[in-house]
Amino acid sequence: MKALKEVMSWIIPVIIGLAIAFAIKSFVFTRVRVDGPSMEPNLQNNEKVFAWKQASVKHLSVIVFDAHGEDPSAKPNTNYVKRVIGLPGDTVTSKNGYIYVNKKKVDQGFISTSERTAGTGNWTLASLQKTQKWNDGKKITTVVPKGKYFVLGDHRSVSNDSRYWGFVDKDKVLGVVKVPFWTSSKTRRANVNSLAY
Repeated sequence: MKALKEVMSWIIPVIIGLAIAFAIKSFVFTRVRVDGPSMEPNLQNNEKVFAWKQASVKHLSVIVFDAHGEDPSAKPNTNYVKRVIGLPGDTVTSKNGYIYVNKKKVDQGFISTSERTAGTGNWTLASLQKTQKWNDGKKITTVVPKGKYFVLGDHRSVSNDSRYWGFVDKDKVLGVVKVPFWTSSKTRRANVNSLAY
């Protein structure tokens, strides 16, 4: 009996600890690895960040989402990290290297001129849908639909994002990305953690 009590004295705390860890991962936050250069200079390839599951998605929030079913080339269990440019009901256009949301120019001081302009082009949601053949055969989209987001990578010339495959479903979002204080530079952390509005 004494041996059983001794075993239980360390098994119960381990089980409680595992249950707490599981609950935190399921409902509060999870660790995410950035894959590829599309969020440079603010997030680097293989950088480890957190996705806060309860955070509100706003303009310029950086999110992680399940890309399978959004990007036709994404395999199951593939997560993308991108920046939210358009929320439901927004118009989004690009002209001469500037992004406009609801006809207001977006301050993109979080990336350089070359990252902002190279490969961006001039477009509207409707022209992207037509040239990239999103939702083939359906009504042309002029605003971000209800329950969807329009996302871009910070390094536009190398980013595979909403310009090519359309919108991200709200239900696919795993969380809002936050960079821990012990990594990265103060500026890059702020460019991910503090720009949302």
